[in-house]
Amino acid sequence: MSTDDPISGSDQTLSGAADTTGMLQLADAPLVARYLTTFIMTALATAVTVGLDREVAIPNLSLIYVLPVVTAGAIFGLGPSLFSAVLGALACNFFLTEPRYTLIVNDPANIWAIALLFVVGCITSAIASIARRNADDAILLRRQMMLIQTGSHEIGRANDAKTIVSAGANALEAIFHVPVIVMELAEGGVELVERRGNLQPTELESEAARSSLATGKHVVAGVYPFDASRFDFWPVMKKDARQMIVGLAFLPQRRPCDPGIVVDVIRGLIGAALVGEHARRLPSGHQRSLPSTLALSSSASGPLRFGKFGDGQRRCPTHRPRSPTQ
Repeated sequence: MSTDDPISGSDQTLSGAADTTGMLQLADAPLVARYLTTFIMTALATAVTVGLDREVAIPNLSLIYVLPVVTAGAIFGLGPSLFSAVLGALACNFFLTEPRYTLIVNDPANIWAIALLFVVGCITSAIASIARRNADDAILLRRQMMLIQTGSHEIGRANDAKTIVSAGANALEAIFHVPVIVMELAEGGVELVERRGNLQPTELESEAARSSLATGKHVVAGVYPFDASRFDFWPVMKKDARQMIVGLAFLPQRRPCDPGIVVDVIRGLIGAALVGEHARRLPSGHQRSLPSTLALSSSASGPLRFGKFGDGQRRCPTHRPRSPTQ
């Protein structure tokens, strides 16, 4: 099948997204596992150092301890890397300086050597940690772009409103790994249309969804007057058709810094597809031309609007997951 085919392209995108997710799993390993692995790496470096020291006289043999520091910083982050630097300095003192097998240092030159090893370890830890964070950000951005591409294919292939909304909910769940709900404005309130995850919206959260649709703005979870709401809500507003609200439930401690940037893209795709679906259902003599472009508002600036080129409403979407207790 051709790689230009949307279906095969979506499969390749999902495969690539899975690959990048796997690359992030080491950084998200349990805290105990990260520090235990760092301890083992430093112990191996100590075994190599002591073995070489017994066989041959090599100057600056203690620099071997920089290796686990860099490795821990690149894989696990700053904390395990600093832990390795401290362990390396102590091991160097205990096994390589006289009197051996104590933490006492008789020669002032060895004190400076141990202190320098620790400082080098700290600096290396910081550099490796920054490099790891930058790499993680790049991997995460690539993964999100892949999933947005897949979601756009699925939304674009949908033939009815239910399938469009379902594809959008799938995309948001895949990107953020959180419970997702889509609600629709109905007579007397809002009703649940799609749900991903086990969280059922409460009456307060339904009120928050209505508020988001009424104001055309992002309603943040846990903020007055909806302090008990677990969901962030964004409106999907379009003219002369059904009006939807998208809700995502983030864990407070793992909330992305600005999820609205990515959500704006997906809700924009949903809105555009719903406009097209609504236009197709109109009688042929009453169909109106679709908007020439979809203007996306930021999460803080108001609702999605559909405008023409040059009307000053266009936004340039640009762009971080987890899973709350279900």
